Amino acid sequence: MNHSETIQSLIHSFKEAGQGQVFAFFDQLDAAAQAKLVAQASTIDLAEVASLVVEHVVGSHEGGVDVNGLEPAPYTALPANGGDAAEWADALEAGSSALRAGRVAAFTVAGGQGTRLGYDGPKGTYPVTPLTEKTLFQVFAEKIARSGERFEVTIPWFILTSEINNDATIAAFEENNYYGLSKDSVHFIVQGLVPAVDRDGKILLSDKGTIAMTPDGHGGSLRALVRSGAIDTMKEQGIDIVSYFQVDNPIVQCIDPAFVGFHVLGQSELSSKMVPKAYPLEKVGHFCVQDGNALVVEYSDMPNEMQEQTNEDGSIRFNGGSVAIHIFDRDFIARAGGSGEDVKLPFHRADKKIPFVDANGDIVTPDAPNGVKFEMFVFDALPLAKNPVIIEAARADEFSPVKNAEGVDSPHSCKEDQLRMFARWLKAAGESIETDESGLPVFTFEISHRFAADEADFIAQWNALSEKPAIAEGAIVE
Repeated sequence: MNHSETIQSLIHSFKEAGQGQVFAFFDQLDAAAQAKLVAQASTIDLAEVASLVVEHVVGSHEGGVDVNGLEPAPYTALPANGGDAAEWADALEAGSSALRAGRVAAFTVAGGQGTRLGYDGPKGTYPVTPLTEKTLFQVFAEKIARSGERFEVTIPWFILTSEINNDATIAAFEENNYYGLSKDSVHFIVQGLVPAVDRDGKILLSDKGTIAMTPDGHGGSLRALVRSGAIDTMKEQGIDIVSYFQVDNPIVQCIDPAFVGFHVLGQSELSSKMVPKAYPLEKVGHFCVQDGNALVVEYSDMPNEMQEQTNEDGSIRFNGGSVAIHIFDRDFIARAGGSGEDVKLPFHRADKKIPFVDANGDIVTPDAPNGVKFEMFVFDALPLAKNPVIIEAARADEFSPVKNAEGVDSPHSCKEDQLRMFARWLKAAGESIETDESGLPVFTFEISHRFAADEADFIAQWNALSEKPAIAEGAIVE
């Protein structure tokens, strides 16, 4: 089949699928634009699109989430909150052994831009530390590098980018010499795309020669790991434990040996961290159990009165907040992100305002939702996994995302949270440091994560110093 026949066959397949409008303006395009449209159309799984349209658009698409029988999911509490210290010690030992054996990789979902922050560039290149203004990528790289030193192993880092920011992300790593990591240990993967459709299930064009494609959601990260060959790379390297976190949370423990240990000892396919909710209606997902299966129910899907339920002691009943910190078993990713039907993440419908080309070839910018995007959520893997494990994490040591330009979850609030964390580390190591009633130190300083990845690491590193630096305004511990 020659080139022309291949194109005609592709166009025919779209017509047969009822999506011939994708090529409505094909003859008006120049050769380069035609080639671009053909390349884009060739990536589309028409059978999947047809299934999504039936399920979510023209059929009786999903309504609200069934909350009948929901119970709070059990979790392993921190020792400070009543958990078994011996159990945590065993987990730390098991996780440390797995790390030393080279079984663990880091995986960051980093497909977003810094638009909401008023920043033009990949979100991972946004500066976040309180003194030296290191970027999110640099913070994670330093934690991964330090964890590698600590456990005498090279920890590979897989980074999910998007079509929008992939080139800029790679350029940032190259310009910064991979933030001190070996180039061979850093792997970039591009997030998958799914076509957007109108209310009749017809694929939309964003211009005459471009299909309106949208990211397939953070749940699509599992498909991307499989389709990119990353899972095969992991298998070749003996990696079977994948530490998952999102790019906007600089205080996350990228590599947490105790978390790894709970995952290993629990023979889990998917382990998760929960943080107790700050208040009843906090906008986080809820770890729940329903019909014996663990799952996450989004705040938007749980009635307010249920979110506000309390226990006899007055504490929040549905208290397990999901903050997108997970550990995946490699073979589970291969199944959940593969083409099999037995373990498959569902798609969700999102009604959006999608600019499109009308039948006359004019670009229309709608002022109300006119189309449907499809996306997967990574937490939908939880009920599919065997032996799910949920452990508690301290919010102050694990979760301070940079999402908004100002106010809650902003660069300012995150920098203050980092300073509070550094102050706690110093106090835990026996040092005296003046703080206000919220724990915020009265001056700005910074602890480099090349020096310590977490509090326990800091205490060991600090106590090993023969001469300890003075902690004062502008001090950097590195």
